[in-house]
Amino acid sequence: MFKRRCKAVSHPLYARIYASQSVKAERHGLAEHRARLLSGLSGRVIEVGAGNGLNFAHYPDTVTEVLAVEPEDYLRERAVAAAAEAHVPIEVRAGLAERLPAQDECFDAGIASLVLCSVRDPDKALAELFRVIRAGGELRFHEHVRSENSAIARVQAGADAVIWPRLGGGCHLSRETGRLIEEAGFAIESIDRFTFGIPPLDPPKPHILGIARRPASPLVDNVTPQQAISAA
Repeated sequence: MFKRRCKAVSHPLYARIYASQSVKAERHGLAEHRARLLSGLSGRVIEVGAGNGLNFAHYPDTVTEVLAVEPEDYLRERAVAAAAEAHVPIEVRAGLAERLPAQDECFDAGIASLVLCSVRDPDKALAELFRVIRAGGELRFHEHVRSENSAIARVQAGADAVIWPRLGGGCHLSRETGRLIEEAGFAIESIDRFTFGIPPLDPPKPHILGIARRPASPLVDNVTPQQAISAA
């Protein structure tokens, strides 16, 4: 079932370009951002949109196991190879961020790393992360986002409406991911904002990197803020 649904988001040409560019990005500072993202993690972790597995080398020994979900066939093959070299147990599985192959509240932490820009429905993806992370557990996020500069934000929105998602394998430049994380019911505990890009193909973009937490106490009637908005 997951393999059939994943075919709909397959981007074989872009996947190969991404795999090449991502290695270049590591040398330009992305490796350091990955290390910061994953520092101090422990227990069971789910990583959504694991790509070619470049996060895997940065998981600390305190992580007992990782479920890495990736829908794109080519990138998932690269992730399987990276998992074999990792020093923590990592299972790579086909699946969509909007329908994670996992039970409720079975992970201590979730990882969203340069993926929420490209999922078809970021609200559903975050609702799924909220579902599978235990109460009190963490969401670690690193995403490029809509600029706080209104002029740049208009350019981003225009690019999203015209051509950028087609060029970037579904990527969107103007998503307000920090706001979406909070609307999904997570409480953001720390957030760092910076600009990052890899010339010439990847223009500098505003990024956020931080930690959010699923509340330790149950929400009223088990309804998240995002679910309440959707039902209104």
